Amino acid sequence: MNDQRPDPEALLRAAAREGKGRLKVFLGAAPGVGKTFEMLSEGAARRDAGTDVVIGVVETHGRAETEAKVHGFEVIPRRRIAYEGHALDEMDIDAILARRPALVLVDELAHTNAPGSRHDKRYQDVEELLAAGIDVYSTLNIQHLESLNDVVASFTQVRVRETLPDRVLEEAELEIVDIPPDELIERLKQGKVYVPGEAARALGHFFSKSNLSALRELALRRAAQAVDAQMLDYVRAHAMGGTWAASDRLVVAVSEQPGAAELVRVAKRLADALRAPWTAIHIETPRGKTFGKAENARLAETLHLAAQLGGQVATVPAENVVDGLTRFTADAHATQLIVGKSTRSRWFELRHGSIVDRLVRLTPGVAVHVLPMGPAAPTRAFLRRPAPASWGSLSGYAVSLALTALVTMAGALILSNGNITDLGLLYLLPVMVAATRYGLRTSIVTSLASSLAYNFFFIPPTHTLTIEDPRNIITVFVLLGVAVVSSQLAARVREQAVLAQASAAQNSALAGFARLLTGISKLDELAPLLCAEIGRLLDGHAVLLMPGDDGLSRRWSWPGDIHLETLDLAAARWAFENNRPAGRGSDTLTASEWLFHPIAAGGTCLAIFGLARPDAHAPVRSDQLPLLLSLLDQGGLALERVSLEAQMAELSHVRETDRLRHALLSSVSHDLRTPLTTILGTLGEMRAATPEQEVQLATARGEAERLHRFVANLLDMARIEAGSLHGSIEPVDLAEAVAGALHDLRGTLLDHPVTTDIPLEVPLVMVDPHLFHHCLINLIENAAKYGSPAAPITIAATREGASLALSICDRGPGIPPGEEDRIFEAFTRIEGSDRTGGTGLGLAIVKGFTMAMGLDVAAANRPDGSGACFTVRFDEAHLKDWPDE
Repeated sequence: MNDQRPDPEALLRAAAREGKGRLKVFLGAAPGVGKTFEMLSEGAARRDAGTDVVIGVVETHGRAETEAKVHGFEVIPRRRIAYEGHALDEMDIDAILARRPALVLVDELAHTNAPGSRHDKRYQDVEELLAAGIDVYSTLNIQHLESLNDVVASFTQVRVRETLPDRVLEEAELEIVDIPPDELIERLKQGKVYVPGEAARALGHFFSKSNLSALRELALRRAAQAVDAQMLDYVRAHAMGGTWAASDRLVVAVSEQPGAAELVRVAKRLADALRAPWTAIHIETPRGKTFGKAENARLAETLHLAAQLGGQVATVPAENVVDGLTRFTADAHATQLIVGKSTRSRWFELRHGSIVDRLVRLTPGVAVHVLPMGPAAPTRAFLRRPAPASWGSLSGYAVSLALTALVTMAGALILSNGNITDLGLLYLLPVMVAATRYGLRTSIVTSLASSLAYNFFFIPPTHTLTIEDPRNIITVFVLLGVAVVSSQLAARVREQAVLAQASAAQNSALAGFARLLTGISKLDELAPLLCAEIGRLLDGHAVLLMPGDDGLSRRWSWPGDIHLETLDLAAARWAFENNRPAGRGSDTLTASEWLFHPIAAGGTCLAIFGLARPDAHAPVRSDQLPLLLSLLDQGGLALERVSLEAQMAELSHVRETDRLRHALLSSVSHDLRTPLTTILGTLGEMRAATPEQEVQLATARGEAERLHRFVANLLDMARIEAGSLHGSIEPVDLAEAVAGALHDLRGTLLDHPVTTDIPLEVPLVMVDPHLFHHCLINLIENAAKYGSPAAPITIAATREGASLALSICDRGPGIPPGEEDRIFEAFTRIEGSDRTGGTGLGLAIVKGFTMAMGLDVAAANRPDGSGACFTVRFDEAHLKDWPDE
């Protein structure tokens, strides 16, 4: 069956781009092809078309053609940064964010910012601009891509230091700026790229025809891959093309060796070519305990590079590399495995065998790519200082030798009671104990001591080390063989136990942390728990920052006397605003001693968690990063749950308050309505004896009628909020409905002339007569109350296509800007204007009644600004047929 539904991942990627700016990169093979010129040309075209375009930073390098293109653009001044006695100019990202243009031109995307800048790299500045919704045009040479860094260096003999992750291009629109190598070389000779002295040097090195041709091919190929990936993403998002085959899955094995970074870049390029997901995996074996700081740092940098290039990162404990890789590739259903092969000695291969050969045999169906990595780093077994435990402990030697002496005394006691030929088997006991408990070296020493003791005390001639019977020599070698075999088996068991213990400890920590979080229901309890538990598990200082009225502030810390510097707070704020890590060990504000990670749930950053080491070392080791992320994920879920519980408690309180208010409104309305009806009836029957009494009676009747309408409004509001409106829709003549409302308000409208303009051809409207009557009364009374004294009121019906609009306009101060929607909320009285007085219920009742009838009401000021205008719109479903024009 063909699944015509859009691919969810493609839709999610498209949704993630919503609200962000668009990045367009002008990609070239080398300097001088015209990237900046083309960027300025297209920016000028956008500017002439009416787009707000500014220049963030453009490097003309003294080229007259490029400098001429800069004229006519608004240029954002650069920010000057002092560094080691020099003043460096960098792009002012804050000024651009404050200016908020539609499009900003940013040259040299791979540029490294000066120390002290908010971000280390310019592409990170661009990412912040894109997140703010600003489009960016930028330029890039192909040799600055991280995955192509070693490829370019292999034929140009130049290692480019300024690189950027490939993911930046994956999310960008690419435009190739290309000219043939011969033409570029001619431009170089003419001095259009570099000054003459530099041009001569460039022609002899980087700008050879072969280099330019190879760079051109790389640029075209990389652009083709990007276009193909974007096309496939579009096809999947729009379900165009039906089914397709499952993609490959790549796994690259990384280690502490210096060449591991090259393996990661190869994996990235291969994954891009196959459009396949890829994972960088490190197998954590017992040998990792002997790594020094340099090896751990190199491994962390390699895993960080893999994460930067868009790959997943995993660390798996295993007894040896082959077992770990075999198990992981099987679990991940990998189809491609990339491993490196270092140059080893013959002796090493004879002792340990070939890992590559074993992988090929144990991973059928997986394509194994083997890349040379050069000589292994000087951390091999014969150069590495053994761990202290590998030589054994003094207590182990003492216990083993004591057991040997005890066995010797027991043998002498047994021998005194008779000749036992198998007495040598007793010495297997101390050898086995030493091998299983204290390791290989202790067991070998114990076996030698046992052999000597057996030879000295029990093999004729006794009390000498001479062996007359050659058969007794077998006993000595058996003891040595048992020691070696037993110790090897015991070592393997211990290593597996250590790995299992480490895995169990991590799982236990996660389970215990989750169990503690389940009992937390308040934020004041959750914050100390997060800081204390994560700080204890990772052996560091912890701090939790949350947003408040004064911005991001410290909620809790462990220990409690932690002080954050200005740079630390800046890193925390950036991490919260961008929902990405910042600080030491990340890509942003690395000068901070703290590593700040966002605590998010549902894609929203809820808080920032900071971690630092008291000894000023890296906050998190590479093997601890998965544990930290798991703990923060659990903390995010708990934080979201606590927040939802607080919102539910607040909502319950609001519901109870609303229920009481509804009950009070209904009770007061019913209790006041009966006596008011009696008062109105009595006032209507009373006759005045004098003119003064007539005026007094008219005033009393008017106030009683106003109070009656107020009570009716209270009762109607209670009905609206209780959802108990059940109108009866029937045809109503609009002119008659307006006339009826004006008749009921004749006393209120004595000082306001009313003009009605309802054409005869207006069709009947389908409304509830009672509810519609109340709407008209409240709207007309509102116009009379807030219009200027003696100012006219206009009621007009106009045709809008197939719909009808009924407008009631006054001549008064109008509605303050931005209050057009809030004016319909219950008990709302607009401040800062003359529209004061009343209860704020009339318009809210109009809104509720019109919604109950399926109509729409809106408020606005008159076009000439001389008053307010309220419009009720009837769509085609609420009208009888219009007469033919």
